[in-house]
Amino acid sequence: MPSSTPSPLITATELQQLRSEGRRTVIIDCSFDLTNPAAGREIYQQGHLPGAFYLHLDNELSGPKTGVNGRHPLPDAELLVNRLRALGVDDDTLVVAYDAHGAMYAARLWWLMRWVGHGAVAVLDGGKAAWVAAGLPLEPGATPDPETGGNLTRRPSLVRTADANALLANLDQPALLVVDARAPDRFRGENETLDPVGGHIPGAANRFFKDNLAADGRFKPADQLRAEFEEVFGGKPAAQTVMQCGSGVTACHNLLAMEAAGLTDAALYPGSWSEWCADPKRPVATGS
Repeated sequence: MPSSTPSPLITATELQQLRSEGRRTVIIDCSFDLTNPAAGREIYQQGHLPGAFYLHLDNELSGPKTGVNGRHPLPDAELLVNRLRALGVDDDTLVVAYDAHGAMYAARLWWLMRWVGHGAVAVLDGGKAAWVAAGLPLEPGATPDPETGGNLTRRPSLVRTADANALLANLDQPALLVVDARAPDRFRGENETLDPVGGHIPGAANRFFKDNLAADGRFKPADQLRAEFEEVFGGKPAAQTVMQCGSGVTACHNLLAMEAAGLTDAALYPGSWSEWCADPKRPVATGS
């Protein structure tokens, strides 16, 4: 696999082969639980891919919350780069993200790596379960940071973002299609437990991120993903779509699936619904 991976997904067998061939890789476990922020690290310490490090969604893959910028605002880019350097990431290192949740959180790191300009990043398809199913070992405890850090540099971003003001302006003259990655009931404004207001951005379409996965927990074939997303887009090109969710995390799962399907250049609304609904002046839609 070259330094800028042709697919954003890597299988357990491919990853093991790369490591056996001496390819420089840094593996990062992103396991997390939105309702129990300590659970991800506990899952990691119980057993992780050999040599894998752990990054915490709240503490390292997100920035400080102000009450109006969403539940998982983007981290400070330089702080993130410094943390990755501490894990030994160089400019030519292949970073492989995984979790125990169908790439729900690993996709966030995949997007963030591209956000700071590092294209050599992939997500382990099927996550920890696929690694174990391939007969490969786990190790307990925590992997200590390397004694010598990496030389990762921040480079021009490889991804695009859209903010609340752009989406507010889009309501009057719709040029962009907003696609919400939350479960259909939360999209409709039902059973909302994470945010104080239920509903969605007016005019948004719904593509539940879990629909990107097959029954075995791996991503669906590229052709199938492409057809399903194109149906949601209704003729709009990917470059005229904006992915969002509750807090900007699972929207990255849709972006990852789209990348695997060859649908590129969509934007992310990082603040997502948790930011949008924090301002009562912004309109809210309910229902399907």
